[in-house]
Amino acid sequence: MSGFPFTGGVALVTGAAGGIGRGVALALAKRGAHLALLDRREPALAETKALVEAQGVRASTHVVDMTDAAAIEETPAAVAAAHGRLDILVNNAGVALMGDFDQASLEDFDWVMDVNLRSVVRMTSVCLPMLRQAPEARIVNVSSIFGVVTPPGQTAYCASKFAVRGFSNSLRYELRGTNVGVTVIHPGGVATDIAKSARTGHGVTNAQAASMQETAKKGLVMPPERAGEIIVKAIERRLARRLVGVDAKILALLERLFPVNNFAILERLTPMAREARKEYAAERDAAE
Repeated sequence: MSGFPFTGGVALVTGAAGGIGRGVALALAKRGAHLALLDRREPALAETKALVEAQGVRASTHVVDMTDAAAIEETPAAVAAAHGRLDILVNNAGVALMGDFDQASLEDFDWVMDVNLRSVVRMTSVCLPMLRQAPEARIVNVSSIFGVVTPPGQTAYCASKFAVRGFSNSLRYELRGTNVGVTVIHPGGVATDIAKSARTGHGVTNAQAASMQETAKKGLVMPPERAGEIIVKAIERRLARRLVGVDAKILALLERLFPVNNFAILERLTPMAREARKEYAAERDAAE
């Protein structure tokens, strides 16, 4: 079987203003796919548009806040007006929340779930009719390696990304025998701004926040363009699941071997993880 037919098709990418979303958009453009680029950050979205159009494809921009259900509902009509079709949906937009569960409000928790999970479900729901009209279509949902393992301090993020994984896997079985395939992506540490733009729980001190930012920065190393290429190659091969990065593969293996205590074992084996958690706990104790 030949690879997925990108040339002349149309892909909608959420969170396309930077990071993995921009990397995916560039990789798709190199393969001849036209782009519908969606994000709430208009200036950066325009930069992505210029970059993909330099590859000789057509691109449209759609400024949408992923917590706005009404705006998501209007997206398919806007994409149809700009391009007339839709072949690939990449649900990539995501946010993070810094702090332990009891240091954040339920409002902050719901915000993470709105962006990371509910927008994926809503966008898939409203775009599926268009995707069904394509000769072959693909839904690509970006989860995370934290949709496989469960580090402390990431309850909201893990809850949302595990849910994306479950939603994607079940949906894939439901769409068997149709023209629409489903790929779920689990990136490891990709050098995006997700940590920098994360919300901080109300119970997190400035010192704790700075420590978490620094720890996250050390782990986010893969260039987004590299991640984008890996993801698009997974689409090309029609893979059901793709781990992105050596770190993601190691953590996924650790989870298979130790499904309950994997992160406790990682903290014992990895000095950086162990020390980061110790520092955070000490700072929290001092603040209390």
